Amino acid sequence: MNKRDYMNTSVQEPPLDYSFRSIHVIQDLVNEEPRTGLRPLKRSKSGKSLTQSLWLNNNVLNDLRDFNQVASQLLEHPENLAWIDLSFNDLTSIDPVLTTFFNLSVLYLHGNSIQHLGEVNKLALLPRLRSLTLHGNPMEEEKGYR
Repeated sequence: MNKRDYMNTSVQEPPLDYSFRSIHVIQDLVNEEPRTGLRPLKRSKSGKSLTQSLWLNNNVLNDLRDFNQVASQLLEHPENLAWIDLSFNDLTSIDPVLTTFFNLSVLYLHGNSIQHLGEVNKLALLPRLRSLTLHGNPMEEEKGYR
């Protein structure tokens, strides 16, 4: 990616917001309209979003099957994803697909059904991860959570 493309893909852009849409499977995002905010989404010539933020919170997702493929359909530069909000879904584990987004710096997973604290170890592969939320998951009852 050239510098101009990177500059056009910004975390400052409004997020691609699919929160509160009762989404059960990731593939449903392709046919769903994102929520609109105060600022319009910027899109590439191909119609894909130029944001680095994807909000999927407050849905009913229980896995992230086909996440990479769908992200590629929705985002011009999915490799630049910096913020993913998956809070308040029904996820029971941390899907390894999240570790393929090396620019990820914010990951919200609170309010899910993640059972085992060991799941967090998978995220060690994310060098830029700075903000991770896990509260409200059953794992917080495990010794060593804090």
